[in-house]
Amino acid sequence: SAGVILSASPGCAGSVSGAPDGGQIATFTASGDLGILDSACGVALDYLVVAGGGGGGQRMGAGGGAGGYRTSFGCCSVSSLSLGAGNYSVTVGAGGAGAVSSSSGNQGTSGQASSFFGLSSGGGGSGGYYNGPPTSNGTDGADGGSGGGGGGATGAGGSGNTPPTSPSQGNDGGNGTGTPIGFGGGSGGGANAAGSSPTSPGVGATGGAGKSNSITGSSVPYAGGGGGSADTSGGCGGAGGGGNAGHGTGNSGSAGTVNTGGGGGGSRNGGDATGVTGGTGGSGVVVIRSPAGAPLS
Repeated sequence: SAGVILSASPGCAGSVSGAPDGGQIATFTASGDLGILDSACGVALDYLVVAGGGGGGQRMGAGGGAGGYRTSFGCCSVSSLSLGAGNYSVTVGAGGAGAVSSSSGNQGTSGQASSFFGLSSGGGGSGGYYNGPPTSNGTDGADGGSGGGGGGATGAGGSGNTPPTSPSQGNDGGNGTGTPIGFGGGSGGGANAAGSSPTSPGVGATGGAGKSNSITGSSVPYAGGGGGSADTSGGCGGAGGGGNAGHGTGNSGSAGTVNTGGGGGGSRNGGDATGVTGGTGGSGVVVIRSPAGAPLS
């Protein structure tokens, strides 16, 4: 593997840099192609594949789930990929759109999958909302890499690790709540922890925590769930790019951080005010790392 050279194209989608141990790191922030020039007989490459996070819900809205998180780097139970010379397609999933403004509430949109060499991470599930009279129920969070939170009152959190992978690529979203805790959306699940439900009146649920990975040479958290909305204070996004939730009247949910797969925050939309939206999910990322000793192109 000493003859491995990585290239990333187009230049606006990917870049190649040197790893601290002398290997190479190809980082894709948008879809593109990875080129491998190998003078030997193939190479074992480590990978990090994170999908786009789900969008947050609006009106007692829930946080979006984090994009699925899959890696071989620093994970003793997962093998690296063995690839020969050639060009390989890389897909980086977009974050799901946050719910649009409506006096009757709206669901966010789920994130899109990221993939490389047949290995795929599922997009994060969208966050639910409270649909008001005559049913006065909360909608469920969508299933995904990590599940979206359930909308205020009765919404159930979506299931994580969808489609199923081993190790698990994510966790479930939290359930929405009604009285006596107060109406609030559940938070989105993250790569390292499930989403949660509000536990104190008026206080939103914090998004599920993501996982840190140092495949780029520095420890970076990825795939945190979006926070759930509430009356007094919106829930914080989970570590790993999760967006903070809005609270009360007129406060939109925050977007998940780009290229982390963080879920978008939900919005409360108190008093049925219009003009507030759920947070958009953060886009995903794909990182490929070659062994030490590979020369830079």
